[in-house]
Amino acid sequence: MDNPFLQHAEMHLLRGALDAALGAARMGLTLSPGHPELLAMAANCAAQLGEDELAVTCWQQLLAVEPTAADAGNSLGLLLERLGRLAEAEAVFRQALAVLPDDANLLSNLGLLLENSGRYAEAESFLRQAVALSPDSPNSAEILSNLAGLLARLDQVAEAESLYRRAIALQPDFAIGHSNLGVLYTVLLRHEEAEQALRRALVLQPDHLQAQANLAQLLLSLGRWREAWPLHEGRQQVFAGGGTGPAVVPPACPQWQGESLLGKAIVVLPEQGLGDEIQFCRYLAWLKAQGPRQLTLVCRPAQKALMQTLAGPDVVLGLDEAAPCIEQHDYWVFLLSLPLHAGTTPDTIPGLVPYLFADRQRQQALAPWLGGAVRPAMKRVGVVWRGNPGHTNDADRSLPGLHTLAPLWAVDGVCFFSLQIGAQASTQLAGQPLVDLAPAIITLADSAALLSQLDLLISVDTSMAHLAGALGVPCWILLPRYKTDWRWLQGRSDSPWYPSVRLFRQQGRGDWREPVNGLATALAAWAVAD
Repeated sequence: MDNPFLQHAEMHLLRGALDAALGAARMGLTLSPGHPELLAMAANCAAQLGEDELAVTCWQQLLAVEPTAADAGNSLGLLLERLGRLAEAEAVFRQALAVLPDDANLLSNLGLLLENSGRYAEAESFLRQAVALSPDSPNSAEILSNLAGLLARLDQVAEAESLYRRAIALQPDFAIGHSNLGVLYTVLLRHEEAEQALRRALVLQPDHLQAQANLAQLLLSLGRWREAWPLHEGRQQVFAGGGTGPAVVPPACPQWQGESLLGKAIVVLPEQGLGDEIQFCRYLAWLKAQGPRQLTLVCRPAQKALMQTLAGPDVVLGLDEAAPCIEQHDYWVFLLSLPLHAGTTPDTIPGLVPYLFADRQRQQALAPWLGGAVRPAMKRVGVVWRGNPGHTNDADRSLPGLHTLAPLWAVDGVCFFSLQIGAQASTQLAGQPLVDLAPAIITLADSAALLSQLDLLISVDTSMAHLAGALGVPCWILLPRYKTDWRWLQGRSDSPWYPSVRLFRQQGRGDWREPVNGLATALAAWAVAD
């Protein structure tokens, strides 16, 4: 029997009234609980309205009555993946493939999920099956691009480039394909081609936020900062959608766009990682010089004591206490937008270094952790060999293990200390000539107190390296060949951000031997220098 609410729901949908369409569909489902068209409409409307749990329920019910509904399987799997329910998403994709084993979209989406879970061999198998089942038509461009993205990650760059070009040939207006090809060229240091591909993506789709962010990072790495900062504003949506950084809801007041701050109150909100916040908090002194009557900085609770040593903010609030206060401002701004407003170039980075400082009482309290193992005239060197495992490039920027740094242990006159945090750190330290400082570290202020009493930090590209730079502590950073972060620019061994930093770069992806051996040679010379 026809359900009278189906026509009502369709009419509301044609008018763009999603709420009304969802309401009509749900009313219809009270009469016909398993009606496939109403379930599909309710699920799609709920998903667009952000009612994720309702969408999940409706798609599950639809698949129960119509197991061959491929669109429902794809949509449910993708939503569960976005919600972080990865095991459920994988199960949905696999169940759908059991019924529809030749559905290229299901195969491709399962492959992407497996790739994002680090299961690269399985991912490649499913993505190659998807490509094999896709005819050479514009509809297959995205599937080709998905496989290309995995192959680029696996350093199979020639095939990746070929697949991207094939996708673009099939669909010349495929903005995502042009953007992804630009990222590949960036990784390969083919900068001119990278810029051309990324600008082509933006011609095709000017509001392509990921392409804006990709082009911004390319230009930043090339030192073309005036061009890059406006594009870099797109990161606010791209990275927020990716779940990076602390969760903070901006207040209702306007976002600052460079208006006069004389007599105004402005709050600076955190974003992205700890290293980003340490690097860019230097701009608070510049911002205070613009004349606000009150400048408030919001940070993570573990940063608060350290950030209170910073020049500029009148008030420093932890995220756990900020909500009642941030509404009492005239403007708000994200921390990483301040370089845009300051017009920063590599020659005009504001703020003297150091701009963060260790607390003297903490230094005294933690000094015994550093003193017992050191003989007279020995130099104290800290070591960090891994970053945040959740970082998208962690597999390349972190070392495989502490053993990679073994050439350093042969250097005379040095006592090594581990500042590595994490459950696996103590296991790797067993039998190694390092003093474990992790038990002494609770907040970043503790890290600062320990770092300030070292002669040198050797680190991968992580927040501890930024903290050393902000404190003015000498720091040698090991950088990966693959997706080197833009802030270290191209080919330099120094950094305009941190005068105390020296960079040791991989020349071949995954090969740490050359930079570690070079660092060991430099360490031996440094250890005997006055």
